[in-house]
Amino acid sequence: MTESPLPKGPAWPQFEPGWVWLCGAGPGDPGLMTLHGLNALRQADVVVYDALVETAILAWAPQAEHIYAGKRGGKPSPKQTDISLRLVELAQAGKRVLRLKGGDPFVFGRGGEEAQMLVAHGVPFRVIPGITAGIGGLAYAGIPVTHREVNQSVTFVTGHDQTGETPAALDWAAIARGSQVIVIYMGMKHIAEITSALMAGGRDPAEPVAVVTNATTPDQRVLETTLGAVVADVAAAGMEPPAIFCVGRVGDYRAELNWQRFIGP
Repeated sequence: MTESPLPKGPAWPQFEPGWVWLCGAGPGDPGLMTLHGLNALRQADVVVYDALVETAILAWAPQAEHIYAGKRGGKPSPKQTDISLRLVELAQAGKRVLRLKGGDPFVFGRGGEEAQMLVAHGVPFRVIPGITAGIGGLAYAGIPVTHREVNQSVTFVTGHDQTGETPAALDWAAIARGSQVIVIYMGMKHIAEITSALMAGGRDPAEPVAVVTNATTPDQRVLETTLGAVVADVAAAGMEPPAIFCVGRVGDYRAELNWQRFIGP
């Protein structure tokens, strides 16, 4: 176990053998990891990490075994049940198991499912929240997810459910009517269907939409468009997942609040 180079003061949690810590790695930039996450990395015996975890973060756990367990839409991926059972097996073998997930483990991250499997097998666990891409990714694009002049609410939705299709359980018409700002995770594959449903529910085709890909990383791209044009504009720009879509007037603030222009290329 490597000594953790953390600030003095708090009693940092000790990672005990046989435990699993479910940790959010944030939206991409390694600097957005929490100190509890760094503490976990420095103590772990095994790090089981997702596709959206920046590999530079793994350098903070040189003592640990690194196991890739990424799931990406349309590509060969391990089954969720197999990943969850692997966590159980490693913990039962006496390992300090860090399950490192992009963003926050409980925001469209399947962390709840993995925690349930741990509970079912009597494996103790800790949850370390992370900055979710729907907030941090937009902030890196200069878009405040809330602004009191524009919205007093925000709705987070996923672009696909466990079947891989657009979530049938969502009432898109109600979301269109009642949500001032809509943030869509994992929506690239079904964005045409989603935007059609929102416009059918009454959203203005001229409403601003911001698309952020590879959020908070050096490869971040931002597309500013409208609800009616986003499908064609995304295709023309050649944008690919991972992507966050932000529907609503907060996108207009990017022209003023794009703080990365002060940094330069």
